[in-house]
Amino acid sequence: MIVGLPKEIKSDEYRVAMLPSGVEELTGAGHTVLVERGAGAGSGIPDEDYIRCGATIVATHEEVFAGAELIVKVKEPMRSEWPLLRAGQVVFTYFHFAADEELTKNVLESKISAVAYETLQGRNKDLPLLTPMSEVAGRMSIQQGAKFLERPQEGRGILLGGVPGVEPAHIAIIGGGVVGKNAAKIAAGFQADVVILDVSIDRLRYLDDIMPANVNTLFSDRHNIREQLRKADLIIGGVLIPGARAPRLVTADDLKIMKPGAVIIDVCIDQGGCTETSRPTTHSDPTYIIDGIVHYCVTNMPGAVGRTSTYALCNVTFPYVMKLASKGLHEACSNDSGLAAAVNMVNGRVTNQAVAETFGLPYVPYTGSPL
Repeated sequence: MIVGLPKEIKSDEYRVAMLPSGVEELTGAGHTVLVERGAGAGSGIPDEDYIRCGATIVATHEEVFAGAELIVKVKEPMRSEWPLLRAGQVVFTYFHFAADEELTKNVLESKISAVAYETLQGRNKDLPLLTPMSEVAGRMSIQQGAKFLERPQEGRGILLGGVPGVEPAHIAIIGGGVVGKNAAKIAAGFQADVVILDVSIDRLRYLDDIMPANVNTLFSDRHNIREQLRKADLIIGGVLIPGARAPRLVTADDLKIMKPGAVIIDVCIDQGGCTETSRPTTHSDPTYIIDGIVHYCVTNMPGAVGRTSTYALCNVTFPYVMKLASKGLHEACSNDSGLAAAVNMVNGRVTNQAVAETFGLPYVPYTGSPL
């Protein structure tokens, strides 16, 4: 099979979807890998490393898409890439369809097979391709929150850990999943006062057992969320419904009860965000202010730490790349229900129920047979 590795063109995106070692394994198995010139530069991987491992370097984005049967990316196809998609092509990347109706419509019309990292399931129904980037984003959320709480960034002027005689920042983390757990670990290390909210009592018990004494847990209901909004200097939004739009748990009116200069880091902005006032931002222009509250809603947070994120991502995605290249989409999915769960679209049909319900589109189940 011909596998294509394009350079990411999303604003401030420095990740790349395959390491030279992956290229070496693919070419060693008889596949051809087309790598766009400079694709790995943002992660510190020169073209020469790919060439040594058997890649064919091509000069343009268009050449990669035109020549490849399987496209491996990091981020969803950008507007300029939509015309490059062609029927029957397999694209393996993060799509986050539920947050973007226009993307959904255009990818559906292209009749590609859209295989989404974020809905691929592991043996225990976990999300193994989402986990490493959620770990990165969760840890980064505290790093970014600390920066934007500083007064020059229009925050409250709060040091996360305080100092002797001055109380630390109060951090409320909405969602106790991978993002929330990692955010809490880093926040605890800063010696902040941390609360994690979640709707799963079993998850809260687990977090209560493993977290240090400065991390407490609360059941996530409307009353507790509002109470935490009143207290918090920093809010981390980390809720997830696989494949679906994130629930909006913080309303525009809620901002009025928050402290002026408080910061919201909406990590789930890729899935539409959990705050009514959230809108996508970039690393170049990461924040905006509404009612005195600083909003940070960067849609590709891990892209800023491209080298760390690239290695973490490729460690988990490559076995599936090899499976898709070696067996083709339908055979690979017929023997792997977790991989089949990653298929969001095939031949102009929506095969992910959450995406279909979000936009009122017909849903066609996919189990590995051609549609």
